[in-house]
Amino acid sequence: MMRALALILALGLPGAAGAQGTGSTMPADPQGGLLPPVATPGQWPLFPDPGRSRSGEAAERIEAPEQVVAGLSDSSVAITTSFDGSDILIYGAVRRETPIPEGDLDVIVTIEAPSQPLTIWQKSRRAGIWVNTDRVEIGAAPSFYAVATTGPLDEILSPDWDNRYRISLPLVMRGFEGAPEVEDSVPFTEALIRLRQQNGHYRLDEGSVTLVEDTLFRTDIRLPANLLEGDYRARIFLLREGQVIDAYRAAIEVRKVGLERWLYVLAFQQPLLYGLMSLAVAVIAGWGASAAFRKLRRA
Repeated sequence: MMRALALILALGLPGAAGAQGTGSTMPADPQGGLLPPVATPGQWPLFPDPGRSRSGEAAERIEAPEQVVAGLSDSSVAITTSFDGSDILIYGAVRRETPIPEGDLDVIVTIEAPSQPLTIWQKSRRAGIWVNTDRVEIGAAPSFYAVATTGPLDEILSPDWDNRYRISLPLVMRGFEGAPEVEDSVPFTEALIRLRQQNGHYRLDEGSVTLVEDTLFRTDIRLPANLLEGDYRARIFLLREGQVIDAYRAAIEVRKVGLERWLYVLAFQQPLLYGLMSLAVAVIAGWGASAAFRKLRRA
């Protein structure tokens, strides 16, 4: 993977929920997607602001009166030559040993791709030519991020708990590399989110999680066709009165297989051989097209 991804974003600056079907949707093997909850936080550092120190999420998992028991229809996604996306079913239940407490119960489900550093550029007109001027370097941002909820996110999740777990789209960026070179970096990150929302890589599906009798829940999240390889993570949050009372994590392995995997490995491990093969394919394709046109003219 490239160390840095340059995104040219046109900033708006001066001068410049899915329908739920009926019937059973459980996988053929009900235990196939079940993964045990992670007791300790994964290797995903959180550093929201350049001036603030890095910190993990909850240091220890506190035993809650209501706990999430969940599973995935698929814990791995295979990218092949005919891969056009995948639907991940996330289902589960709320485990409790006491009567259902009073108050509204809500569920938030997120799927996050591995984070990568990137640079966001602003284009400005200089002497009649559009050139890159200001930039913001982000230390880590996921290439794909989806949020599914039982209701409007700003109504079911308090800002304090959002800051703690980094759930909403504006907080998906994990940090900056050094001090930003611009006075206000918010328009840059907003432009990045807007661009990735347009191509389906950042999504907020409010009301797409179905919750039955404050116990059972399910949702479907669509993964796009142009996924990057890596270990994706799914997070399920249980909330009451805007506060997170329990959280569950599971992993989704996304890997290229078959011919896609062979070409991917060849390009990185044997670049010379990969280049020669590409050149040979181009020469053969050009010769074949030329021969076909000559036959058509003679006919």
